[in-house]
Amino acid sequence: MKSKLSTLLPIMVALLMVSTPAFAQDGGDSYKGLVGIGAGLAIGIAALGGALGQSRAASAALEGIARNPQASGKLFTPMIIGLALIESLVIYALVIGYLLQDKI
Repeated sequence: MKSKLSTLLPIMVALLMVSTPAFAQDGGDSYKGLVGIGAGLAIGIAALGGALGQSRAASAALEGIARNPQASGKLFTPMIIGLALIESLVIYALVIGYLLQDKI
């Protein structure tokens, strides 16, 4: 096992040393790549937070309906409005992410 690792390690190091100058060709603004990463992270975190918020809201509303089926009419409409508002926050994050992409 050591012989395979000892032969692959120098090859991997050599490939990394050769590929590094290829990534360093752009001598311009170095923040452009970070803006793209930030936009992607913003969209991903917003989607994660929106999914968690929607699941908790739906779970709480369905538990309330299960405990008191007569209250389903009073709980259903506010639940749908809440889910729509949570989803709108995720859409805002998507729009901001696309606006940040234009800055690149």
